[in-house]
Amino acid sequence: MSWRILITAQAMVLSGQAGLSRLKEAGHQIVMPPAPRKPIGPEVVEWLEGVDAVIAGVERYDRSVLNHPSLRPLKIISRWGVGYDSVDIAAATEAGVVVAYTPGLLNEAVADYAFSLLCAVARRVHTGHQDLTQGSWAPTWGHNIHGKTLALLGCGRIGQALARRAAGFGMRVIAHDPRPTDEARRLGVEFVSLDALLRDADFLSLHAALTAETRGMIGEAQLRQMKPSAYLINTARGGLIDEAALTTVLRERVIAGAALDTFQVEPLAPDHPFLKTPGLLLTPHQASYTHETGALVSAAAANAILEAAAGRRPRWVVNESVLQSSAMRASLSRA
Repeated sequence: MSWRILITAQAMVLSGQAGLSRLKEAGHQIVMPPAPRKPIGPEVVEWLEGVDAVIAGVERYDRSVLNHPSLRPLKIISRWGVGYDSVDIAAATEAGVVVAYTPGLLNEAVADYAFSLLCAVARRVHTGHQDLTQGSWAPTWGHNIHGKTLALLGCGRIGQALARRAAGFGMRVIAHDPRPTDEARRLGVEFVSLDALLRDADFLSLHAALTAETRGMIGEAQLRQMKPSAYLINTARGGLIDEAALTTVLRERVIAGAALDTFQVEPLAPDHPFLKTPGLLLTPHQASYTHETGALVSAAAANAILEAAAGRRPRWVVNESVLQSSAMRASLSRA
């Protein structure tokens, strides 16, 4: 049976030609979006009308979208990436829509990037480049990295990958996570309270999932507990940070700086206060953007749809319970 498959994840278009070719070779129709951007509001429904599956970016799939009458053919949302906070999982399960994702494939690329941001913001690489290209020879003083304390808020796969990189710099690594693991401890990670994490951090790197409990958890009170020489790194989710609070403490020089790859609303608005806030290194949510990782994730996202279209269970399913539900729209084996 031929499926219509919408591609809203632009990363799939740029790095997933092999995956797209496999979908076409299997007889499926690829539907490209009317614009190369994230659909906004009602556009999500408009773009999804008549499709069986979507390789999704970070557009919002809420209850109103998942239950829309014109989207009854939609059987699977295959997320390009590890995060799925843009999908209302409970609503998807009730509607019978399978949600697949690609865990583990981004770990090393994101850890590389987080450590790159850490080094760049601490040593003012970005300001040196900017000054020099604008005709100014003005070396800038930064801070050491070796021997300092790296604090991880969330110590899952990516946090542990970052801890391995920190070991080469002789850093002490501490973490706060509701589920400490022996695997992390074997890497030398010391689990501490949130207050201790903030107090001792020379570099605070965020690797927590975005949930109702973690949204805005790094606010003004937390930032004011940090050292004046400390830096904040975020390659996780923008919603973890109170952006207004971060703007305030940076302007007051409460902390030394921050490097952010993700934001509450993306793309970042042209008039966002961050663009005129000192001490910031900003990048456009590109931590996972390597050619090698892009090809792996794209292949996995495409494979989830190939499996579902063939009546088989995809390898990585977020909402496992939908596979036993009579509401499931795809005809998958329940074995």
